Amino acid sequence: MKCRAWKWGVRGLAAVTAVTAVSAGFSAWPSMEALAADDNMDYRRKVVGVTGIMSNTSTGLQEYVTRGQFSRMLVNASTYRDYLSTASSVSVYADVPASYEYAPSIRIAADHNWMTGYLGGVFKPDQAITLQEAARGVLALLGYTNEDFSGNVLDSRMSLFYSLELNDSLNRQPTEILTKEDCINLFYNLLKTDTKSGQAYAAVLGADLNSDGEVNPMELADNTLKGPKLIRKGSQLGDYVPFNVQEANIFINGEASSYESLKSYISSGYVVIYYNTTAKTVWAYLTDEDVQTGRCAVRGTVETIYYSSSNVMTPTAVVLDDGQEYKLTSSEMQFAFSIYGSIRVGDRVTLICEKTVNANDDATYTVVDYVED
Repeated sequence: MKCRAWKWGVRGLAAVTAVTAVSAGFSAWPSMEALAADDNMDYRRKVVGVTGIMSNTSTGLQEYVTRGQFSRMLVNASTYRDYLSTASSVSVYADVPASYEYAPSIRIAADHNWMTGYLGGVFKPDQAITLQEAARGVLALLGYTNEDFSGNVLDSRMSLFYSLELNDSLNRQPTEILTKEDCINLFYNLLKTDTKSGQAYAAVLGADLNSDGEVNPMELADNTLKGPKLIRKGSQLGDYVPFNVQEANIFINGEASSYESLKSYISSGYVVIYYNTTAKTVWAYLTDEDVQTGRCAVRGTVETIYYSSSNVMTPTAVVLDDGQEYKLTSSEMQFAFSIYGSIRVGDRVTLICEKTVNANDDATYTVVDYVED
């Protein structure tokens, strides 16, 4: 099977509309104009999820976040995310053994003074994080140190936290503990905020802000989205993705989902995936019969390639052995199925299509990508 790395750069909304195939990974996203209001929780959780700061932002939003979990979020939101090992070689705190799940991130957070421990050399990793503890961490990511605060450092730090509007949509007092939803709001606010040096923090993770000052995550797809890859029935997803898929953000047909759900689909049929290593996110597309409208995958043998009557060098559609016609509208897909491309009649392919259904329940399929066996 030949898989192609996703090579199209995404430079804002104009590029998304111009390059149809790029939107395959982000078909879950409404238009930026429709989500201009910065209090849209659904949009915020998707942004924070796709940046890789938090895994699985679609469930358990009212669960409290522990200090150990928050240390992982801080590291995932930093330039140290690529250096986060799966195991720590030393025990930094008495109650954080080297084998502890969050030991590597706790060590990084402690080394950079994003978080601190307690008297007696303990970290209390399973204790819920408070707003004032979280504020210390995000302000540190923005470049602020203890030297930037005078007098009562805690009060001074919280004053800066409020003045930067990092508390937007956070209805918590400094000593109150934070839920997963609170952390989504907190890290979304972080992405919108300028660092001490004056650059929007979103740029640290490869994103930018739109004209309304909201986070535009489409930059994350620029040369980093890999795929499509065909996952055959009964295969292990981890064999195709270079990161821990059990901790990844999973989208199935554009909707936030879970590793277990995707695993169950793979056990019963083939699935096409794209993934982003930096964001630790997987976008999966199921077979046609599982999709009413939207993105889907279709697998078969090429029986016919139709060409334009006005331009015999430009293919307009392809028919597989299921008898269905699949339209070719983008120059990328037209080239792939032309005499200059690599696909011929008789080849086995998997097509990633945009499926639409009219009032008469007639389906139309437009090819946006492919995997060649």
